[in-house]
Amino acid sequence: MVDHAAKLTERVWSRYDAREQWIRYAVYLATVVLVVWTVRDIDIFWPWVWDAPNQIQNLGARMWPPEFSAWSAILNAMLETVHIATLATLLTVFIALPVSYIAAQNTTPNRITLWLGRLILVSSRSVNTIIWALLFVAIFGPGVLAGILAVMFRSIGFIGKLMGEAIEEIDRRPVEAMLATGAGKMKVVMYAVVPQVMPAFFAIVILRWDINIRESTVLGLVGAGGIGVLLQGSIDTFAWQTVATILLAIIVLVIIGEAITSALRKKVI
Repeated sequence: MVDHAAKLTERVWSRYDAREQWIRYAVYLATVVLVVWTVRDIDIFWPWVWDAPNQIQNLGARMWPPEFSAWSAILNAMLETVHIATLATLLTVFIALPVSYIAAQNTTPNRITLWLGRLILVSSRSVNTIIWALLFVAIFGPGVLAGILAVMFRSIGFIGKLMGEAIEEIDRRPVEAMLATGAGKMKVVMYAVVPQVMPAFFAIVILRWDINIRESTVLGLVGAGGIGVLLQGSIDTFAWQTVATILLAIIVLVIIGEAITSALRKKVI
């Protein structure tokens, strides 16, 4: 009788109570309904999906072996891609730093400049690099200039936002000490703010350069220069073996860029 009463009063531990479990079940059900509704709404042509493995096998057979006869043109296009990424990153620095300064709450002159800086950062990050490239190709025509400007306008939001956050996280004590001595605003920035954010600055710029190399490889698909021009031309002419060579070259370029950025980041962090 005692054992039976003990069993009745024994408490069973549960991570969620009954109300929380019902909420979780409702969330799961809503997620499933949302996924089903989304898949049905985008109108997928399912016969193509089921036939995709055969198409992949067929395309792979046409791409093998890679064709290396156009290696000289591919190398020149790769160098052009690196130049686009490098020049765009350098130009971005000159614009993103002032924007990050006015977008940081502890350094912006007033609320108007704060929201102006943040509007610039949001506008830059809201538009994809390809969309920027399409706009600049329409303005300046096809070529490297459109690619550089597209990557630069996209990078402003990235570098500016991260630098703004780095500025907001600085130690306020050196700033307050210099202000107490009567130092001007420019001297406070140069000697109290800049030294604290320099490691973050180099790390952010190096990271963005690596990202820009990857983004520059596809700009040619819309006529903005780089290796993408050769890639699009090879696809249009069904030169699949050359396409395979270009894809291998892009992979090698990305790996080299990753190795360089990793080594540089170790030096500055």
